[in-house]
Amino acid sequence: MRLVLASNNAGKLAELQALLAPLGVELVPQATLGIPEAAEPHRTFLENALAKARHAARYSGLPALADDAGLCVAAFDGQPGVDTADYATRYGYPRGDAHNLRALLEQMAAVADRRAALVSTLVALRSADDPEPLVASGRVAGLITRAPLGAQGFGFDPVLYLPECGQTFAQLPAEQKNARSHRGRAARQMIELMRERWFAPETQP
Repeated sequence: MRLVLASNNAGKLAELQALLAPLGVELVPQATLGIPEAAEPHRTFLENALAKARHAARYSGLPALADDAGLCVAAFDGQPGVDTADYATRYGYPRGDAHNLRALLEQMAAVADRRAALVSTLVALRSADDPEPLVASGRVAGLITRAPLGAQGFGFDPVLYLPECGQTFAQLPAEQKNARSHRGRAARQMIELMRERWFAPETQP
Protein backbone atom coordinates (compact mmCIF):
# COMPACT_ATOMS: atom_id res chain seq x y z
CA MET A 1 0.00 0.00 0.00
CA ARG A 2 1.16 3.52 -0.82
CA LEU A 3 0.45 6.22 1.73
CA VAL A 4 1.07 9.90 1.13
CA LEU A 5 2.86 11.42 4.10
CA ALA A 6 1.44 14.85 4.87
CA SER A 7 4.84 16.30 5.70
CA ASN A 8 8.02 17.49 4.01
CA ASN A 9 10.14 16.85 7.12
CA ALA A 10 12.94 14.45 6.17
CA GLY A 11 13.42 13.36 9.78
CA LYS A 12 9.77 12.40 10.17
CA LEU A 13 9.81 10.53 6.85
CA ALA A 14 12.84 8.45 7.83
CA GLU A 15 11.48 7.65 11.27
CA LEU A 16 7.97 6.76 10.11
CA GLN A 17 9.21 4.68 7.19
CA ALA A 18 11.30 2.62 9.62
CA LEU A 19 8.56 2.43 12.24
CA LEU A 20 5.88 1.33 9.76
CA ALA A 21 8.13 -1.20 8.02
CA PRO A 22 6.27 -4.17 9.59
CA LEU A 23 3.22 -3.23 7.50
CA GLY A 24 5.12 -3.14 4.22
CA VAL A 25 3.65 0.26 3.31
CA GLU A 26 5.42 2.83 1.15
CA LEU A 27 5.38 6.39 2.44
CA VAL A 28 5.39 9.01 -0.32
CA PRO A 29 6.26 12.55 0.82
CA GLN A 30 3.60 15.00 -0.32
CA ALA A 31 6.18 17.27 -1.95
CA THR A 32 7.07 14.58 -4.49
CA LEU A 33 3.43 14.66 -5.62
CA GLY A 34 3.36 18.45 -5.86
CA ILE A 35 1.07 18.82 -2.87
CA PRO A 36 1.40 22.14 -1.03
CA GLU A 37 1.57 22.19 2.75
CA ALA A 38 -1.77 22.41 4.52
CA ALA A 39 -2.77 25.23 6.83
CA GLU A 40 -2.49 24.35 10.51
CA PRO A 41 -4.80 26.82 12.27
CA HIS A 42 -5.90 24.58 15.12
CA ARG A 43 -4.77 24.51 18.74
CA THR A 44 -4.51 20.75 19.25
CA PHE A 45 -2.24 18.14 17.69
CA LEU A 46 -5.27 16.02 16.76
CA GLU A 47 -7.07 18.74 14.84
CA ASN A 48 -3.96 19.74 12.90
CA ALA A 49 -3.02 16.14 12.06
CA LEU A 50 -6.54 15.47 10.79
CA ALA A 51 -6.49 18.64 8.66
CA LYS A 52 -3.13 17.72 7.15
CA ALA A 53 -4.17 14.13 6.39
CA ARG A 54 -7.42 15.24 4.71
CA HIS A 55 -5.53 17.83 2.66
CA ALA A 56 -2.96 15.29 1.42
CA ALA A 57 -5.58 12.64 0.67
CA ARG A 58 -7.74 15.11 -1.25
CA TYR A 59 -4.85 16.32 -3.43
CA SER A 60 -3.35 12.89 -4.06
CA GLY A 61 -6.30 10.52 -4.18
CA LEU A 62 -4.24 8.19 -1.98
CA PRO A 63 -4.63 7.09 1.62
CA ALA A 64 -2.80 9.59 3.80
CA LEU A 65 -0.87 9.68 7.04
CA ALA A 66 -0.17 12.84 9.02
CA ASP A 67 1.86 13.45 12.15
CA ASP A 68 1.47 16.52 14.29
CA ALA A 69 4.02 16.63 17.05
CA GLY A 70 5.57 19.09 19.43
CA LEU A 71 7.20 19.91 22.70
CA CYS A 72 5.00 20.66 25.73
CA VAL A 73 6.85 22.41 28.56
CA ALA A 74 5.28 22.22 32.02
CA ALA A 75 6.53 25.65 33.14
CA PHE A 76 5.00 27.22 30.00
CA ASP A 77 1.54 25.64 30.45
CA GLY A 78 2.20 23.14 27.67
CA GLN A 79 3.69 25.57 25.18
CA PRO A 80 5.05 25.67 22.51
CA GLY A 81 2.79 22.70 21.69
CA VAL A 82 1.34 22.97 18.19
CA ASP A 83 3.57 26.00 17.53
CA THR A 84 6.78 24.04 18.13
CA ALA A 85 8.10 24.31 14.56
CA ASP A 86 7.86 28.12 14.66
CA TYR A 87 8.93 28.58 18.26
CA ALA A 88 12.10 30.55 17.48
CA THR A 89 10.20 33.15 15.47
CA ARG A 90 8.48 34.35 18.67
CA TYR A 91 11.84 35.66 19.83
CA GLY A 92 13.17 37.19 16.63
CA TYR A 93 15.07 34.16 15.31
CA PRO A 94 14.55 32.50 11.93
CA ARG A 95 12.61 29.25 11.70
CA GLY A 96 14.71 26.13 12.22
CA ASP A 97 15.79 23.47 14.70
CA ALA A 98 18.98 25.18 15.87
CA HIS A 99 17.17 28.47 16.46
CA ASN A 100 14.37 26.67 18.31
CA LEU A 101 16.89 25.11 20.67
CA ARG A 102 18.58 28.44 21.30
CA ALA A 103 15.28 30.21 21.98
CA LEU A 104 14.05 27.49 24.33
CA LEU A 105 17.25 27.38 26.38
CA GLU A 106 17.29 31.16 26.65
CA GLN A 107 13.69 31.26 27.82
CA MET A 108 14.34 28.51 30.36
CA ALA A 109 17.65 29.85 31.66
CA ALA A 110 16.15 30.88 35.00
CA VAL A 111 13.41 28.23 35.14
CA ALA A 112 13.81 25.60 37.86
CA ASP A 113 11.00 23.30 36.66
CA ARG A 114 12.58 21.52 33.67
CA ARG A 115 9.75 19.03 33.03
CA ALA A 116 8.61 18.65 29.44
CA ALA A 117 7.17 16.08 27.07
CA LEU A 118 7.39 15.33 23.38
CA VAL A 119 3.98 14.45 21.97
CA SER A 120 3.01 12.89 18.63
CA THR A 121 -0.45 12.40 17.17
CA LEU A 122 -0.80 10.30 14.02
CA VAL A 123 -3.91 10.33 11.84
CA ALA A 124 -4.48 7.99 8.89
CA LEU A 125 -7.28 8.22 6.33
CA ARG A 126 -8.32 5.90 3.49
CA SER A 127 -9.64 8.95 1.63
CA ALA A 128 -10.28 12.62 2.28
CA ASP A 129 -13.86 11.80 3.25
CA ASP A 130 -13.07 8.80 5.44
CA PRO A 131 -15.61 8.95 8.30
CA GLU A 132 -13.44 6.77 10.53
CA PRO A 133 -9.92 8.21 10.75
CA LEU A 134 -7.38 6.14 12.61
CA VAL A 135 -5.87 8.09 15.50
CA ALA A 136 -2.84 7.14 17.56
CA SER A 137 -0.85 9.17 20.05
CA GLY A 138 2.40 8.87 21.93
CA ARG A 139 3.97 10.90 24.73
CA VAL A 140 7.40 10.79 26.36
CA ALA A 141 8.20 12.87 29.43
CA GLY A 142 11.66 14.09 30.35
CA LEU A 143 13.64 17.09 31.49
CA ILE A 144 15.01 20.03 29.49
CA THR A 145 18.80 20.14 29.68
CA ARG A 146 20.88 23.30 30.17
CA ALA A 147 22.67 22.77 26.83
CA PRO A 148 22.21 20.53 23.77
CA LEU A 149 23.61 17.02 24.15
CA GLY A 150 24.11 14.55 21.29
CA ALA A 151 24.18 14.71 17.52
CA GLN A 152 21.46 12.25 16.51
CA GLY A 153 17.81 12.95 15.73
CA PHE A 154 16.27 16.31 15.00
CA GLY A 155 14.00 18.95 16.52
CA PHE A 156 14.24 19.13 20.31
CA ASP A 157 15.96 15.73 20.64
CA PRO A 158 19.23 17.28 21.92
CA VAL A 159 17.57 18.92 24.93
CA LEU A 160 15.04 16.33 26.11
CA TYR A 161 16.82 14.27 28.77
CA LEU A 162 15.33 10.87 29.59
CA PRO A 163 16.09 9.99 33.23
CA GLU A 164 15.49 6.28 32.63
CA CYS A 165 18.17 6.27 29.91
CA GLY A 166 20.55 8.82 31.40
CA GLN A 167 20.74 10.45 27.94
CA THR A 168 18.90 12.79 25.61
CA PHE A 169 17.09 11.48 22.55
CA ALA A 170 19.93 12.90 20.44
CA GLN A 171 22.44 10.68 22.26
CA LEU A 172 20.54 7.47 21.50
CA PRO A 173 21.05 5.33 18.38
CA ALA A 174 18.09 5.51 16.01
CA GLU A 175 16.83 2.05 16.95
CA GLN A 176 16.78 2.88 20.66
CA LYS A 177 15.16 6.25 20.03
CA ASN A 178 12.41 4.70 17.91
CA ALA A 179 11.75 2.12 20.63
CA ARG A 180 11.19 4.84 23.25
CA SER A 181 10.07 7.95 21.41
CA HIS A 182 6.69 9.65 21.25
CA ARG A 183 6.53 8.95 17.52
CA GLY A 184 7.55 5.34 18.03
CA ARG A 185 4.77 4.82 20.57
CA ALA A 186 2.20 6.42 18.29
CA ALA A 187 3.41 4.38 15.29
CA ARG A 188 3.07 1.08 17.14
CA GLN A 189 -0.53 1.98 18.02
CA MET A 190 -1.15 2.94 14.39
CA ILE A 191 0.21 -0.38 13.12
CA GLU A 192 -2.26 -2.26 15.29
CA LEU A 193 -5.15 -0.05 14.15
CA MET A 194 -4.27 -0.49 10.48
CA ARG A 195 -3.96 -4.25 10.88
CA GLU A 196 -7.33 -4.40 12.61
CA ARG A 197 -9.29 -2.08 10.32
CA TRP A 198 -7.54 -1.73 6.96
CA PHE A 199 -5.98 -5.08 6.21
CA ALA A 200 -7.86 -8.32 5.62
CA PRO A 201 -6.93 -11.11 8.02
CA GLU A 202 -4.77 -13.86 6.58
CA THR A 203 -7.23 -16.49 7.75
CA GLN A 204 -10.96 -16.29 8.38
CA PRO A 205 -12.36 -17.63 11.66
